[in-house]
Amino acid sequence: MAVMDPTLPIVKNLLLLDSEGKRIAVKYYTPEWSTVASQASFEKALWNKTSRTNARAEAEIIMFDNVVVVYKYIGDLMFYVTGSQDENELILYTVLQAFYESVTILLRQQVEKKTVLENLDLVLLAMDEIVDGGIILETEPAVIASRVTMRGADGEQAPVPITEQTFSKALASAKEHLARSLLK
Repeated sequence: MAVMDPTLPIVKNLLLLDSEGKRIAVKYYTPEWSTVASQASFEKALWNKTSRTNARAEAEIIMFDNVVVVYKYIGDLMFYVTGSQDENELILYTVLQAFYESVTILLRQQVEKKTVLENLDLVLLAMDEIVDGGIILETEPAVIASRVTMRGADGEQAPVPITEQTFSKALASAKEHLARSLLK
């Protein structure tokens, strides 16, 4: 592994847990929690510590198990970002804000466990767009959402597969395709 710049902010993990502390989507970037058992233990202990607080209006910051934890509840989900005890809390808060706001954009304001599970691919892609290997890549929610949905710089979207279209759009697309094939 290459030597990293000590001034570079590093995220230890991104966690998305449900209201019972169960794992929805997680990404670990440091070897501290190298086994699933140690990850589950950390998640359970963290949830037990934070589940009784009221972090719905504003994010909360705590020191837990020698890591800085920034977290926020939205609906029945708990969003967490952790960093080392020397990490800047404002940077971690910015990552947390990018995490939950990009998920909110991607899920069209329907941030709840059921919707997240139905769109888990988008949530995991958003996590990958925000942090890679512990290094923060992007913190602008609109940019993250547009990269996840593969929209171009001009805002135009690639053709949507027919299975993802609404009925009226699919019908219009089929009519257009039929008309093009008849004109050839």
